[in-house]
Amino acid sequence: MVERSAVTILALDDEPFMLKLLARMLANMGFTSVTLCDNGHAALARIDNVSARPNLILLDLNMPGMDGIEFVRHLVERNYSGSLILISGEDERMLQTAEKLVQAHKIQVLGHLHKPVKPEVLSALLEQWTPPAPSSLPAVKKIYGADELRAAIDSGQLVNYYQPKVALASGEVVGVETLVRWRHPVDGLVFPDQFISVAEAHGLINDLTRTVLTSALAQAKVWQQAGLTLRVAINISMDNLASLDFVDFVVDLTTRAGVPPQRVVLEVTESRLMQDTRAPLEILTRLRLKRFRLSIDDFGTGHSSLAQLRDIPFDELKIDQGFVHRAWSNETLRAMYDASLALARQLGMEVVAEGVEDRDDWDLLQRTGCDLAQGAFISAPMPAADFSGWLENWQERVRTEFGNFNVAP
Repeated sequence: MVERSAVTILALDDEPFMLKLLARMLANMGFTSVTLCDNGHAALARIDNVSARPNLILLDLNMPGMDGIEFVRHLVERNYSGSLILISGEDERMLQTAEKLVQAHKIQVLGHLHKPVKPEVLSALLEQWTPPAPSSLPAVKKIYGADELRAAIDSGQLVNYYQPKVALASGEVVGVETLVRWRHPVDGLVFPDQFISVAEAHGLINDLTRTVLTSALAQAKVWQQAGLTLRVAINISMDNLASLDFVDFVVDLTTRAGVPPQRVVLEVTESRLMQDTRAPLEILTRLRLKRFRLSIDDFGTGHSSLAQLRDIPFDELKIDQGFVHRAWSNETLRAMYDASLALARQLGMEVVAEGVEDRDDWDLLQRTGCDLAQGAFISAPMPAADFSGWLENWQERVRTEFGNFNVAP
């Protein structure tokens, strides 16, 4: 427990009465090192004195001259490593947007307060404060070159991890999403956000997809022979869909693996707009005719949009995790989740909710009739070797924790 008298706080608000009120509340809570400022320039002068920098800033967004959003930008320029609590009379959506902005700047935001400020709400947010880690600088992700990635593909350094998809109505594990990892000989496990764009930019994405798909289909066959009927999903880049022979490539691999196309889900995310949509549309339509399942991934973000739903015969819609986690407590997220679910229902599509992080997320999905759930609450992505052990634990967990349905053996 941090000693409250040791926490230095700066309260910034243009209203003298609000400053006095905040000072009194903080004093009553045991915070004795409090500085009051009625404008951004005075507060920045305090911040510029490194020895006097506050651990925590209570920031009013609505101020004449320098408003709170501009003040945050100045904090970024000064590499401020403390925490913020936002205060405003604006509506909830405005405050949520301001929070997102602060988080995007890599500054910790404990939450927000509506005016008039309630002492118990302020106290609850202050309880969340912890001292920053000794090194507050964010780790810079390494950028890999095309030659290194080519060598990794050729030498078998790319490996597949699998994240389960679970039916909310029964608890049954119906499938997995394949997520590629790079087992780097020096850097350890490298995640796809550090090399997929390199593959797309340097013409390596087809070779990468072939490696991932071949391995995933081989694993699907192993599960099939063990009596596990699982759909195996593979992420497909729009760059894979530029060549019309992609259909034959997928069909040939699936046939040789001995896996029915109905158990293969191709998840499509359009990370950038395609100049010519004719080839992708032809390829995806032909794959659908051959009974492969098509999923629109990360729906509601990037270019994964209504236009794609209009033009491509998708079977499955994946609601992006940004609209799922905490939708039970956030009206804006809930509205977006509900709209996506209703749209998929009207189009006769199966719905997968990504980003299920806790029991509250799970309960919302179950109450609203979502089909499938995927996320850390169920399982993080895992190597195939860990799957059977996880499956046993999951079945036992559902029987003991949930109790409202039986898990199929």
